[in-house]
Amino acid sequence: MHTFLLITILLLGFIITFQIARATEFVSIVQGEERTRKQSNRINAFLLLVFLIVGLFGVYWAHHTLADKTLGFDSSASDHGIKVDRMLKYTLIATGIVFVLTQVLLFWYSFKYQERENQKAYYFPHNNKLEMIWTVVPAIVLTVLISFGLVYWFQITGAAPENAATVEITGSQFKWEFRYPGKDGVLGKKNYKFIDESNDNSLGLIWDDAATHDDIVSGGPLHLVVNKPVRLVIGAKDVIHSVGLPHFRLKMDAVPGTPTTLWFTPIKTTKEMIKETGQENFVFEIACDQMCGAGHTGMRGEIIVETQEEYDQWMASQKAQYQTAVVEKEAPAAPAAAPKDSSAAKPADSTAAAAKPDSATTK
Repeated sequence: MHTFLLITILLLGFIITFQIARATEFVSIVQGEERTRKQSNRINAFLLLVFLIVGLFGVYWAHHTLADKTLGFDSSASDHGIKVDRMLKYTLIATGIVFVLTQVLLFWYSFKYQERENQKAYYFPHNNKLEMIWTVVPAIVLTVLISFGLVYWFQITGAAPENAATVEITGSQFKWEFRYPGKDGVLGKKNYKFIDESNDNSLGLIWDDAATHDDIVSGGPLHLVVNKPVRLVIGAKDVIHSVGLPHFRLKMDAVPGTPTTLWFTPIKTTKEMIKETGQENFVFEIACDQMCGAGHTGMRGEIIVETQEEYDQWMASQKAQYQTAVVEKEAPAAPAAAPKDSSAAKPADSTAAAAKPDSATTK
């Protein structure tokens, strides 16, 4: 029903516009082409000035009322996100100044220099000074902004701090899997040839490598420690996915056969974000930012950022994948309990009891 109404409204709008154009054409024929053109120029020039004023007010109103919901400055939950927010703010300031200046000049000149009897347009084909200004100034501004972006990019993709935790994220249609190193702090080797879902080895871990014996594999949510750097090792099993972390202002492609990495430091716990946003069901989201198939929109993971104590308690409750996939399956079955001997439980025969001698005497 809504679609039918929308199509009807668009069709009526087209018909009305067409009829107005036809009526304007008939009026111009009756009144004279030149007079009609000059009248249309005056009306259009006035409307352009009105549009400038209303449009600038609309930009201001939208920013004033919706900036916190759409831009969300100072709401980043990572140290890297703070830098990204700052870079975005500088970009908006620079482009905003250019936008306001150019639009004011465009619409004001359209109004001021409209066609008049005593006014003649002046044309000049070239001006070296103007060419230098609008080429060099934007180039300098864009170079500075791009430099910020490159510096931040090389920071998160470079070497992580020595105290950084390591977590592996693997994407597949349409889920995320996470692997944590055990007490040795090292992720064991894996190979796609060893992937065996039926034997609890969905990531293809190589059990001959001792480093895999304490690795913990989880389907989520991903657990991270607040104020502790974490290095993400990202991969995929089928097609290209992308790890999107909007609350941390991060994104990295997950490519089959080519691990990618990034690192950051969470600065807000999930509980703190619940209080900050006022959303009781708030979670840090892992979104797939690369179209990966029919279930792409449902490929969503969650992150829990917690204190070190909470993280340690959670880790203590986890079981190494090697224990589940190998040790428990290869352990010999417990011997069956021997059946009880039914003959040993026979009740005593009351007739077999020894008879007491008769102590009575007869005379």
